[in-house]
Amino acid sequence: MKSKMVLQVKGISKTFGPVKALANVQLDLREGEVLALMGENGAGKSTLMNILNGALSQDDGDIFVQGQKVEITSPLEARKLGIAKIHQELQLVPELSIAENIFLSREPRNKFGFVDYRKMYELAKPYLDALELQVNPKQQVKTLRVGEQQLVEIAKSISMEAKILIMDEPTSALSNTEAQKLFKVMKKLTASGVAIIYISHRMDEIFALSDRITIFRDGQYIGTVNTEETNMDQLITMMVGRTLTEMYPVRESRLGEEILRVQHLSFSPTTRNKKSLTDISMSLKKGEVLGIAGLMGSGRSEFFECLFGVHPKSTKGEIFLKGKAVHIKNPIDAIRQGLAFVTEDRKGQGIVPSRSIGENMSLPLLKQFSPFMLMNKRMEKDAWQKQMDDLKIKAPSFYSLVQQLSGGNQQKVIIGRWLLTKPDILLLDEPTRGIDVGAKAEIYHLINGLASQGVSIIMISSELPEVLGMSDRILTFCEGQLTGEFSKEEATQEKLLMAATLRERREEHVS
Repeated sequence: MKSKMVLQVKGISKTFGPVKALANVQLDLREGEVLALMGENGAGKSTLMNILNGALSQDDGDIFVQGQKVEITSPLEARKLGIAKIHQELQLVPELSIAENIFLSREPRNKFGFVDYRKMYELAKPYLDALELQVNPKQQVKTLRVGEQQLVEIAKSISMEAKILIMDEPTSALSNTEAQKLFKVMKKLTASGVAIIYISHRMDEIFALSDRITIFRDGQYIGTVNTEETNMDQLITMMVGRTLTEMYPVRESRLGEEILRVQHLSFSPTTRNKKSLTDISMSLKKGEVLGIAGLMGSGRSEFFECLFGVHPKSTKGEIFLKGKAVHIKNPIDAIRQGLAFVTEDRKGQGIVPSRSIGENMSLPLLKQFSPFMLMNKRMEKDAWQKQMDDLKIKAPSFYSLVQQLSGGNQQKVIIGRWLLTKPDILLLDEPTRGIDVGAKAEIYHLINGLASQGVSIIMISSELPEVLGMSDRILTFCEGQLTGEFSKEEATQEKLLMAATLRERREEHVS
């Protein structure tokens, strides 16, 4: 016997100027199921979810909740209807405490109408415990790591006791351990009758968690399949309209001389949300793709920040570029030395959302584009257009605001910006996080093309198949230490995972 229908979407359309974001799409959701929603970036997934969450209104079509036709005019109205959304981009207030963020605009109050903070802290604790997040509810959100902040976002949505829960890339910033905690909570929720719409580009999660899968492509509904009756090849074909026979394209490695050497680098952070580093030594050759694997919080991102001059006063050790010792005092120094850094936090550190694609690309090159104190608009526009063409950025023009783009296209804008600096070394921190399989393939081809041109690339990724498929050599980090180095030929998922948990296993043995 089929579960009852809790949500139906019929003929929904949405247009933004000349762009048709959704065209007559449909979707249905049953009580207690996990429905995966898949499609390339720009397929319309987030647009539909924003309509269901009340952040946007549809141009045409109808929405039915529990069999009743509804008008969702705001997020508050969505909440009243039992719909809650866990956002891919964090919607937290950094200066407020964890508990204040969880109950924002829903704070418990005493008989005098004042916020009852004591009760709020008590109410927050069970939701944090459910996710095994060992933090103080009074702690400011800005002191947490990105993965911990994502768990707070999840706790916030769960606390609303919604009957329909929308999860948009909920594991994108989580370690494997944190993700497993989330999956346990999801099972409890669906067992109690909660229905979940789950958006993810991670195929292993889709097949492990979902009951059915709905596919969108170019703003249109393609079809819905039962998870147990489909496979990865079918889903990719439905999503991109073609087969992807080579997920990780073959590249003939032509490594040159050593371009970077790091000796005994250590980092002592001044804030809790950063990981210390101890005695890191490594090297990089011209044209090499060096992968870095490790669990969330292992110090991988901090290593990139130290190389890029983000923490000069807290960093010790020696850095050699092309055989010469350098002291990188700030990111401007790093750029002058030929380094470029695509950060993990696309929204917080990568883009200026209220500015255009072109303006975002020009940020590190303002002096170059204004040699005589005035902007050379023609030079600038030519550079913008080349990056849009080369990277296949989907937008009406380079004047389009970055905040109107899908996550994948925003990532391409950031990569395009740094390629304009013509770097010798490109630091990529989770470059394909939140990007669909089609866009991932494009990024992989781009990485291979840059490496063949002599650009050296260091790439952090939490997806082990990606590290294995793209790297000439792989390093593993654990608890701020370098714990392994593997050639492409000898590396396996098992070896990488073992090295990436080496410090943890040693500590368990000691205890």
